Amino acid sequence: MTDYFRPNIELMAGYVPGEQPKRDMPIIKLNSNENPYPPSPTVMEVLRNFDREWLRRYPNPYAEEFRQAISHVLGVSSDWVIVGNGSDEILNIVLRASVEPGRRVVYPVPTYVLYRTLTQIQSAEILETPYTEDYKLPLEELIAAQGCVTFIASPNSPSGHVVSADELRELATKLSGILVIDEAYVDFAEENALTLVSDFENVIVIRTLSKGYSLAGVRLGFGVANPRLLSGLYKVKDSYNIDAIACAVGTAAMNDQDYKNTCVAKVKASRTKLAKDLKQLGFKVWDSQTNFLLTKPPKANAEYLYQKLKEQGILVRYFKQPELDDKLRITVGTDEQNQVLVNALGQVLNCSSTGT
Repeated sequence: MTDYFRPNIELMAGYVPGEQPKRDMPIIKLNSNENPYPPSPTVMEVLRNFDREWLRRYPNPYAEEFRQAISHVLGVSSDWVIVGNGSDEILNIVLRASVEPGRRVVYPVPTYVLYRTLTQIQSAEILETPYTEDYKLPLEELIAAQGCVTFIASPNSPSGHVVSADELRELATKLSGILVIDEAYVDFAEENALTLVSDFENVIVIRTLSKGYSLAGVRLGFGVANPRLLSGLYKVKDSYNIDAIACAVGTAAMNDQDYKNTCVAKVKASRTKLAKDLKQLGFKVWDSQTNFLLTKPPKANAEYLYQKLKEQGILVRYFKQPELDDKLRITVGTDEQNQVLVNALGQVLNCSSTGT
């Protein structure tokens, strides 16, 4: 058989996304951390009135209109912003620009498993440093590792916890490589690390419109960093990586902060209620500053519950890997969706306890 691929590609396992059911399937989808509410009405208005002329032309290579909207909302200069086809592309750009065989990528685990996949593609060394059982950051180990790139997801997935600003500042101070702070879930958190980019040239904060803005289907994210750091990233960015529709839609969503904040407030309120209901069923529930909950069923029968829920048309996320195979990650849905989930879990748990 012909060897078509590089040896590292042959050996690695690809990233496995959460299940995506067909559109006509009656599913309560709580497995991929999508926002349960629709995008801003201004987004839909942009789509209805989109000028077809902008489909004929190449888009702005820097998504300038969207960068200006980010600049206005976050109070950063637009030349401190790089836009990507989802925040995943920004992660990929960072690694493509800075990592090669012999260089090391470091991050605490468990966390977003795409970091491993993207690093393996570059044939770089990976150092995964475990979180403690209560998700305390292994700060000294991360500093000692001196990665070419260090990833910190804050809030983290699948745990939902936030890394403190003091710990992130210490990392930025003591690391010689790039510190990537992945804030995909920051819209649901009580704090963020954006101020670090103005203090440290080696820090990039990455965000997405998939979660708080209900635009997972558009694929739009961005990074904020010192222009000196961005200058290297632009050398490997695809020429026209953001299409004209995504740029227009993202701009509209970013400019409607009132709508986004209203939806986020509803998700956070639902998160509190869902956590309470799950605890009443005997689940251990970790505190979360995201739009999901990491939970441990009372009998640690996570895979069994995942399958039973799936049979009833409810998808949650199960990770068959060490430290997570006794847990479920559950996206916060609407109150109605969450209640269906809680009722189904109650029935399954009751049946398993009575042997019926």
